[in-house]
Amino acid sequence: MQPKLFDIHCHLDLPDFDKDREEVIKRALDAGIGMINVGTDYESSKKAIELAEAYAGIYATIGVHPNELGHLMSKLKALAKHPKVVSIGECGLDFYRNQGNQDNQIELFKQQIELAMEVNKPLMIHCREAHKDLLEILAAFYSLHSTRYNGNIHFFSGTWEEAQQYFDLGFTISFARPVTYDVNRITDIVSRAPVDKIMIETDSPFAAPAPFRGKRNEPFYVQEIARKIAEIKGLTYEEICKITAKNALRSFFKNAKV
Repeated sequence: MQPKLFDIHCHLDLPDFDKDREEVIKRALDAGIGMINVGTDYESSKKAIELAEAYAGIYATIGVHPNELGHLMSKLKALAKHPKVVSIGECGLDFYRNQGNQDNQIELFKQQIELAMEVNKPLMIHCREAHKDLLEILAAFYSLHSTRYNGNIHFFSGTWEEAQQYFDLGFTISFARPVTYDVNRITDIVSRAPVDKIMIETDSPFAAPAPFRGKRNEPFYVQEIARKIAEIKGLTYEEICKITAKNALRSFFKNAKV
């Protein structure tokens, strides 16, 4: 399958899809949407791989979310080299929910950066109210290893200045629901960001875009993100689909067959 566009961050393994997972996946695949199913701990990472093995057009990440402390990295390493694993994460920092264990989060994040470098796969990064600390960590690793690693800041929530710093380090950012709600800060970042540095996602089943507010989100709705970004940038929907799919292929599939 050569996807028309990519939902680079979704969670199809969650119980929200237990009743109709096959229909949800078919709806997306029939629309030409490739999907990256994101692991957040060892068990969900295994499930992400199982889904990727079952469907052409679905790929997996393996990692430990900063809100899932206590999972052993040694178990994850055995999954990291699977041919349909295209990224390490969802990893990163979340100082909004977990203000009391920042040191543990930072150590876990560093371990996953090291794993990403070891297996030569990009990072899938979660960051909430921690961009300053996360940028310092990435910059420190970058100064030691130059371009040996990169990745994506998913569901970007930072400032334009922070976005620029991520770009300078070789990272991309991805946009989700907030762009469809005409959040001025996000709209401004979309308008200014280079087209080769952006991607699109749903983070489904969470965060449904504006036309589906209050409903369960799903990868099919990533089209709404693409349409809104096209509107903001003054491009056609087809152009944004092509650009963001190309960005996803370049970022996540250097060592994987699509």
